[in-house]
Amino acid sequence: MAERVIVVSGPGEVTIREEEPAPLRPDTYRVRTLYTGISAGTELSYVKGTNPYLSAGWNADLGLFQPGEPATAYPVNRLGYMEVGQVTESRTPAVSEGTIGAMAYGHRTGYVADPLVDRFVPLPEDLDPLLGIYVAHMGPICVNGLLHAAADLFGPDVRTVGDGVRGRRVAVTGAGVVGLLTALLARHHGAASVVVLDPTPKRRAVAASLGLETLDPGSLTDKDQESGDPAVLLKTRWAHGPGDRGADVVFQCRGQGGALRLALRLLRPQGTVVDLAFYQSGAEQVRLGEEFHHNGLTLRSAQIGRVPRGLAPTWDRERLSGETVALLRAYGELVAEHLVSAVVPFDDGSALLADLASRQRQELQVVLAC
Repeated sequence: MAERVIVVSGPGEVTIREEEPAPLRPDTYRVRTLYTGISAGTELSYVKGTNPYLSAGWNADLGLFQPGEPATAYPVNRLGYMEVGQVTESRTPAVSEGTIGAMAYGHRTGYVADPLVDRFVPLPEDLDPLLGIYVAHMGPICVNGLLHAAADLFGPDVRTVGDGVRGRRVAVTGAGVVGLLTALLARHHGAASVVVLDPTPKRRAVAASLGLETLDPGSLTDKDQESGDPAVLLKTRWAHGPGDRGADVVFQCRGQGGALRLALRLLRPQGTVVDLAFYQSGAEQVRLGEEFHHNGLTLRSAQIGRVPRGLAPTWDRERLSGETVALLRAYGELVAEHLVSAVVPFDDGSALLADLASRQRQELQVVLAC
């Protein structure tokens, strides 16, 4: 039976291609996809044509984008990183037939995996397989954000993922999937206060349904309404001492310059923004000569390609996935009910991605069911 793969052949052009299943080689295993989640940030950047890999070369050794041949060219054949599959055949003792696990191999109905190359995270029987979309990659992104906050305080002497939030005042800018999971993680690991800021009423409503406090960030340009400024509100509430008010740490999870500007304004002096956002259109609204300079702030970028310096290999991807499973065990029913906004058939995936990229449809978390 032919396998189906979602392919981006050009900006705004998404199709489903049929392929013959790859042969099962020695020491490999075959997975049948059950669910695959859509990331509305990274994936849509390929559909929109805004991902930097599409317009510049990437020098991995230097860590630089450089002019020249694009690092990624159309068609993009591997899109997505939130898969849940069941092993249907196995020629390796590393993975047993029948096991359901989380992986990251893109939107396709089947896949032949190599245990030396592909991560497979077995899902516990008490976890809804639908929630497994967060276990291999998306959840670890958020856990790694908390790990960066912990490293900011303790360097390599981090003991638990909650070390950077426990007993502290935490703000989260952006109520997308990354922001909401990060906020839940902060609360789960003992933050004294967690406030989520997002301009979209529907997203604030989802955050509230998860039991999180929310604020409307409003307009930073309206200087006549200082009483409605969330930075004024939270800094009035969160007092540490004379001239020392605001959030201990802010997790910035919205890929817009205005959100980063707000994150910096929310911080107490010498506080830290842990940035998990992807700025596809730049960040022109950021004012580094304002609060960033005058309050001595720190901006740390946290992305899943690396844990903080000095924490590997103790904090590897498997441990980040384990922390994700623990979170989902605590909040799984709420996440399934409120965070997952739509479950649609796999064959509708190409049209759905095109609609999301063109903003003809708004969803928080879409899952394709195979």
